[in-house]
Amino acid sequence: MTFPTHDRRRLGAAVAALLATAAVTSTAFAQPADPLAAARSEMVERQIRERGIERPAILRAFGDVPRHEFVPDSLRDRAYGDEPLPLIDGEDAGPESISQPYLSALMIELLELEPGDRVLEIGTGSGYDAALLSRLAATVYTIEIDPRLAEQAEQRLARLGYDNVRVRVSDGHEGWAEEAPFDAILLTAAPREVPTKLIGQLEIGGRMVVPVGTFVQELLVITRTASGEEKRTVMPIRVSAMRDERR
Repeated sequence: MTFPTHDRRRLGAAVAALLATAAVTSTAFAQPADPLAAARSEMVERQIRERGIERPAILRAFGDVPRHEFVPDSLRDRAYGDEPLPLIDGEDAGPESISQPYLSALMIELLELEPGDRVLEIGTGSGYDAALLSRLAATVYTIEIDPRLAEQAEQRLARLGYDNVRVRVSDGHEGWAEEAPFDAILLTAAPREVPTKLIGQLEIGGRMVVPVGTFVQELLVITRTASGEEKRTVMPIRVSAMRDERR
């Protein structure tokens, strides 16, 4: 069967359009999936949910945030293991680390965050906890005392699209007074004693989660009240010590 010239042109154009659409669709489906998504899902299930952290928003945050992007390249194959990892690998490694996933989840759960909350984090580190917090709160303010770590974390968070996080280089004991009060404050490193200035930067009813001590710390939840604060001890833990420029 033959077609008039104008019909052949229309048919050719239609076929070309279909082929172009098919090529775009094929390219889209050909995009490689996250090769570590299965490991991340297993981490959420076995290390977090099965240990009693069941709040859906927290589980979603840990399932969405790619922990392997926040560890040194040489340690990516261990990113979803049940362990803390150093922030810097090799001879330059210091005591700072990215916490065990369960410990991060427990400390974040204790904050009892709501979507509109403003959170202050002390100890940015790699930026991983700030990224998790950014999925649970409206705005995250995070302080890191080490300028090199702060710069790396800020660049990493921007590259990955966590645009509701603000990073500052400072001594965490001082907090971020000009942005206070906060609905919640999380310390990911352990001070020798509770920083009193931070309590003053909490909203009435706000919560601070802080590990306090030297070699082994007590994980505390402090709630600011109209007459002072209420304190409860959760459990003993082990995290990096918080640097104190005042000493």
